[in-house]
Amino acid sequence: MGDASKPAGGVPGLFSRPDALLLDTGADGELLVARVRALLSLLVLSLPLLAALDGDGREVAIGLAAAVVVNASAQLWLALARRRVRWLPLATATHDVSVTTLVLVLLARDDPAAGLNSMVVWCFYAVAIVLTALRNDVRLALYTGALAIAQYAALWWLVTALAPGDALPASYAYGVVSLGTLGQRLVLLAIVTGITAVVVRRIQRLITVAGHDALTGLPNRAWLLQHLPQDFADARASGRSLSVALLDLDGFRRINEVAGHPAGDRALRHVAAGLSGLLHEGEHAARIGGQEFVLLLRSPIGSAWERLDGHRRLLAERPFQPGRGRDGVTLRFSAGLAAWPQDGGDASALLGVADRRLKQAKADGGDRVVARER
Repeated sequence: MGDASKPAGGVPGLFSRPDALLLDTGADGELLVARVRALLSLLVLSLPLLAALDGDGREVAIGLAAAVVVNASAQLWLALARRRVRWLPLATATHDVSVTTLVLVLLARDDPAAGLNSMVVWCFYAVAIVLTALRNDVRLALYTGALAIAQYAALWWLVTALAPGDALPASYAYGVVSLGTLGQRLVLLAIVTGITAVVVRRIQRLITVAGHDALTGLPNRAWLLQHLPQDFADARASGRSLSVALLDLDGFRRINEVAGHPAGDRALRHVAAGLSGLLHEGEHAARIGGQEFVLLLRSPIGSAWERLDGHRRLLAERPFQPGRGRDGVTLRFSAGLAAWPQDGGDASALLGVADRRLKQAKADGGDRVVARER
């Protein structure tokens, strides 16, 4: 069963892969991150120039070299973000943290205390973590925070292990390296990671709620229209068949009038659950309003007709119980089917054809699935 069509509109689990809508939004976020990174990289050039006011030539040289690398990589990430490369968020997050660690390593070669106590450079760990909030993936935020903590702790261990004698590194400009400072900075990185993860979860919740029907938990029209272009692209790349079904319950108003609106709501949830059970992996069901549903099936139109018509008969054989002490109600539906790409190459065209065939099914008396027009 396709995970995007599970009722109850659940937000992905903490470590689960976000659904397609979240990933698409995250890809847009990655492009935004790339643009922000390109802009901020220009500002990074000012940091070594400001450091030059203190007259430390080595630090200025390291800072300028790092700024050049950061600006060059920012342009590369921006070009890849425009192509919506899927692995880009993981690569850029790793890059941002690792470049920060590399700069600290270079500083530590001349002044071990500078490598561990440079607050300006250390802050870029936090910047790398916070930027993950725009990618809509909690896993990425947690990974980036864990990587920053691990690399900074490893750097501290390496520098202190190589320090001569038992004394901790110290310098006039950067003070004394201490376990307390290390602990405080690791805790701060953990706090930044936790806050970022909570923000991402909140964003995921808002996007998921906005893309799902509150009553049935199925995706809604907005989710469907956002998702269909990617399904068409995947079908084109893989050579798979796609069929779109537009489905409308017959005589649904009678349930509301006879049994009441709460019973009508339960009937809609009953139908939604049945449609979800009909789906195979990668297929989707959506409620687009009232008693109308859309199915996206990875089948040729003939196979899609057989599956949907079989479900129509099964639904009619199992009366819906509107409430205790009430007689069962037979639920019936009419549907129109359209095949991609024969009946249309985009969502609007396919839904238009499916709608015409749905109207034909209604005109012929309902309780039927129409896959071709007269």
